[in-house]
Amino acid sequence: MLCAEGEGQRGFPDGKGAGPGATQPVPRPEPAAEIGSARLLQGRREIVIRHGDCAYRLRVTASDKLILTK
Repeated sequence: MLCAEGEGQRGFPDGKGAGPGATQPVPRPEPAAEIGSARLLQGRREIVIRHGDCAYRLRVTASDKLILTK
């Protein structure tokens, strides 16, 4: 983390950190997995994705965009 002008170590004015009783930094989430649309669709223009009790329809439009509907 870079310190702004007038700030000490770790972004705290005194340069010593947060001290007792401070909250811990929030961990960053894992990056999202990436799957190509061609791998999902396997040559089709539309697939159904089941999520719990719901079915979602992923389809490729005439302008080659993806639409996901419930």
